[in-house]
Amino acid sequence: MPVRFKARPVALAFGAASLMAAASSAAAATPAGPCGDWPAYRTFVERFVQADGRVIDFSTPEQKTTSEGQSYGLFFALVANDRATFDRLLGWTRANLAGNQFDASNVRLPSWAWGKKPDGSYGVLDPNSASDSDLWIAYDLLQAGRLWQEPAYTKLGQALAEQIVRREVADLAGLGPMLLPGPQGFQTGDVTRLNPSYLPLPVLRGLAHDLPGGPWNSLAGNGYKLVKTTSPHGFAPDWAAWRAGQFVVDPKTGDTGSYDAIRVYLWAGLASSADPLAKPWLAALGGMRERVAQTGIPPERVAVTTGVGTGEGPLSYWGALAPYFKALGDEHGLGLARMHLAALDVTGQGHDPVYYDRVLGLFGTGAIDGRYRFDEAGRLVPSWRTACD
Repeated sequence: MPVRFKARPVALAFGAASLMAAASSAAAATPAGPCGDWPAYRTFVERFVQADGRVIDFSTPEQKTTSEGQSYGLFFALVANDRATFDRLLGWTRANLAGNQFDASNVRLPSWAWGKKPDGSYGVLDPNSASDSDLWIAYDLLQAGRLWQEPAYTKLGQALAEQIVRREVADLAGLGPMLLPGPQGFQTGDVTRLNPSYLPLPVLRGLAHDLPGGPWNSLAGNGYKLVKTTSPHGFAPDWAAWRAGQFVVDPKTGDTGSYDAIRVYLWAGLASSADPLAKPWLAALGGMRERVAQTGIPPERVAVTTGVGTGEGPLSYWGALAPYFKALGDEHGLGLARMHLAALDVTGQGHDPVYYDRVLGLFGTGAIDGRYRFDEAGRLVPSWRTACD
């Protein structure tokens, strides 16, 4: 399976005055507190989700839909208490990515890429699955079953998790259980390619809570080892590999940390502070905090073995980093993130929105604004089940 495409928009060059104006505008347009409507989510649904439940990345020539996009859409719908959209997203995923084999008694891992083919028709572009998306979908279903009291979601989530264990988890010699990026194409000879952003700690803890006896806590521990070992200067790589009993630089993509890796900081920032791995995981990623404190911007790309960064990360980076700064108690970094993210509400008016900016912006702003959190067991705690009752 090829590396999934990430939109690489040019970072928006807003001056401080423009950002402050954007922040004021956004504050005026958004209801105070986490209760009630979620305007940013509604904007996402209106612009990226078709009526049939397909999430589209319009920045790609194939008008691509990924299992990642569907999994994130399901999560946001659950946070927003929008069961109708959740069911539309699930239905489209079942019919188009899983070939209608997506029920508790007959689950197929969903294809990761769907869109416009060279002949102009639409369909599956790559039948391989993406394990991070599969994890998120299983998690979304299990949490939806609990929060909406719907056993059918729970049973489907359990069945999908079993398929993940069977087809996407490998026992690596000298390490133990590790999540493969997908069932095919990531183990060649003695080299196993890995993606640090595919192992969100809260999701793994949530699966461990609901499915005791599985490899989920072991995956969390080994995911931490992966990040700690491959981030010598506190910057995570997009990809890495396991060879001869140790983590090494990925033979295909090298030591670059960029659009995939930015999610590693996001997942670390979202973990409950009560999780025993939360603080060590954040500590292993300290380079990003230091760099932003020094320069005021996150680098678009970092050579993680040297710590040398280049470019300026786009709005999506600020979305990912906002919970990271909050978890670290870094008020300066969090303030910068809030100012930049306020521009999402301004740039969307009369401009083509960028998928990855919107998605990571929803994760980031939703968390720092109190619309959701994860508890110590990895369970989703949406505001509509607490502050908004």
